[in-house]
Amino acid sequence: MLSVKHLIDTYSLTADDITQILDTAAAFESVNNARVIKKVPALRGRTIVNLFLEPSTRTKSSFELAEKRLSADSISMGGSTSSVVKGESLADTIQTIDAMNVDMFVCRARLAGTPQKITENTDAIVINAGDGKHQHPTQAMLDLYTIRKHFGHLDGLKVAIVGDLAHSRVCGSLAPALKTMGAEVTLVGPPTFQVDDPDWFGCPQTSSLDEVIDSVDVVYMLRVQLERMEGAAIPSRREYNRLYGLDMRRVDRMKDNAIICHPGPMNRGMEINADVADCARSRILDQVNAGVLTRMAEMYLLLGGDQNGISA
Repeated sequence: MLSVKHLIDTYSLTADDITQILDTAAAFESVNNARVIKKVPALRGRTIVNLFLEPSTRTKSSFELAEKRLSADSISMGGSTSSVVKGESLADTIQTIDAMNVDMFVCRARLAGTPQKITENTDAIVINAGDGKHQHPTQAMLDLYTIRKHFGHLDGLKVAIVGDLAHSRVCGSLAPALKTMGAEVTLVGPPTFQVDDPDWFGCPQTSSLDEVIDSVDVVYMLRVQLERMEGAAIPSRREYNRLYGLDMRRVDRMKDNAIICHPGPMNRGMEINADVADCARSRILDQVNAGVLTRMAEMYLLLGGDQNGISA
């Protein structure tokens, strides 16, 4: 089992924790990818609440699918379908649901710190499915799974995380997770998108993608998050694409075995060109598939699933 009770951030995870998640996800791969009946009884009788207070497609659907694959009972609630819209406090909402004896909350929220706040109002296990600009640990695990599957390891790999660094919870969770696993991370973005304190991540930061494109093993393109910018100055889409977008000209300079990742949804023609997103180096759809596997593993490990249920 993992050394943590809740999955709130990647800083709390040890290398052993991450390896256990990735190895367990690999064990679930045959269930999700090869079986006709894609279900195991690993979490049968467990109840999981998906509390998504912010819009989501990939994360929400992959959690729901992962729960079904594990035979868990689950219910999904959104901001518009919960009593929060009536003025009820988050604490009251959580305590009300907790009184129904649920086992786990999976929470996505616009405000950073919401999943941690939930842990203070329930004895159930909490998974952070993305909170504001803070963290998205389950995204980081699927990214690591995708990268490790391609290279066979993470230690010593060079990864460039490129784009809207300042507003990205993906960067906030992926960079420390990669460093925990021994990878070398470089943050790349325009000055208006750079993090204020790169020393917090322990990663070098540069404004030139062209300086690093030919030396890294993974080019991880971040979505430009217009909805989180709060008036931040950006160049035009065309200018941003010219300076920081991944086009085939830059792809041709990448190392022979280097790959491209993106957390989705993509702004095609801005941070990544359409032909690049669909090229042979792209692992974007592999990341989507890995999301189901790693979320199965996280829920299974945190809830102490039946050891015989993983392969039943």
